[in-house]
Amino acid sequence: MSDYAADIRKYTANVNEAAVKSIVAYCGIALRNADSSLVSATSPDELKTVRDGFAAKKLGLAADAADAGIRKVVEQMKGEHRKSRVTFYYLLAEATGTMGKLG
Repeated sequence: MSDYAADIRKYTANVNEAAVKSIVAYCGIALRNADSSLVSATSPDELKTVRDGFAAKKLGLAADAADAGIRKVVEQMKGEHRKSRVTFYYLLAEATGTMGKLG
């Protein structure tokens, strides 16, 4: 957990550990694979998966709100070549004001 929190701290000062745990539990075994543990911000299919999966199912966001949040996170993480899925999801919840849905 601390590795995820340390990565998130690059982008935001206060990290909600319960939210991080909730995201890790949501992602499950996907985090064990190097490829699926990352978000490819240049892949429209990957961003659609984020929107239709985590953003819709876990955060309850409509597609337009999810897309706006995803664009914010992509911009926020622009300098990061390897975007951690946990960090991306955390920042998406933060950007969309849905952190409370993470636990």
